[in-house]
Amino acid sequence: MKVKIKKDGKKETFNLINSWSDVTLEKWSELVALQDGSKSEEALETITALSDIPRMLVSELALNDVVGIMSKIAELQAQANSGLKNIIEIDGIEYGFHPNLEDITLGEYADLETFIQDGVEKNLPEIMSVLYRPITERKGYHYSIQAYDGALRLRAEEMKKMKAEEVQSALVFFWNLGNKLSMILPSYLMERTQAILKTLQTTSSQKNGVGSV
Repeated sequence: MKVKIKKDGKKETFNLINSWSDVTLEKWSELVALQDGSKSEEALETITALSDIPRMLVSELALNDVVGIMSKIAELQAQANSGLKNIIEIDGIEYGFHPNLEDITLGEYADLETFIQDGVEKNLPEIMSVLYRPITERKGYHYSIQAYDGALRLRAEEMKKMKAEEVQSALVFFWNLGNKLSMILPSYLMERTQAILKTLQTTSSQKNGVGSV
């Protein structure tokens, strides 16, 4: 997207992002972190990051120009596709969103809970690396993903290349299931406890000769 700025009586043309899909997770995380600072700093860093306007020139822009550019950026974000992207591709590798969050393991849930409590904004790559994993098998829209092993460091680095709109839609989908997941966890623990107790009871019976002929 082209933006024209008037400086010293002359108009210059610069490039602004064309759509929100041009923004990566890494860049978006940096922009989100700016919300804790002043509005002027947020505007300066946002325009610098999402356009090719020199930083010095951005600081010299008239407030009307700043408001106009920030409005365009907000408009592009509002137009972003909000539908969940079940399958994304990064550097030629396909990653699939967890096919069934009702089957989420305790390890996955625990890591997500830790990252969220520690701060969503600074742990977005890690959260996405739990929700998205390499596809191991695919047939049409159906797919299987790599088993969870808790090794997130390398995958989290790859997730930084995700598009911001993909991240936002995944977070919205995940948050909408938050209440459901909070109810699933206790039932999951109950089922596991019952299975463990059953195993222990069987082992104990065998050792004591109960039921033997």
